[in-house]
Amino acid sequence: MENAQSSPVVLFDGVCHLCSASVQWVLQRDKVGLFRFASLQSEVGKRMAERLGLQQPWGDSVILVVGEQAYVRSDAALEIVSRLGTPWSFLALFRWIPRSLRDALYCWIARNRYRWFGRFDTCWLPDPKWKARFIDLNG
Repeated sequence: MENAQSSPVVLFDGVCHLCSASVQWVLQRDKVGLFRFASLQSEVGKRMAERLGLQQPWGDSVILVVGEQAYVRSDAALEIVSRLGTPWSFLALFRWIPRSLRDALYCWIARNRYRWFGRFDTCWLPDPKWKARFIDLNG
């Protein structure tokens, strides 16, 4: 795995079923262990978002932090798949769709995600084999 300080970090809504399922999807396809993760509800997640100057509510977006760069909403999703390698990186071709259209769809899904997919009462915890990839569980 990459140095923890240089690894891209995915910040996600830890109580959202869809968001947690998306994190599991990335974990299963990230064969080289590139990404690290933290829930937006955790102190680590909150501090990272605040340090980058991101406005609340953060829970309506997945956030990808790469160094001092933050990608949000559809840009984050497309940047994540672009780093997963073939065949997933081909999904990044959707960048040709204007961000305003991509984000409109993203925000519509985000607004309805709890109703459609449900939510946990507390933050989802990963399978123990992936625990080391979660910075909010390891300090």
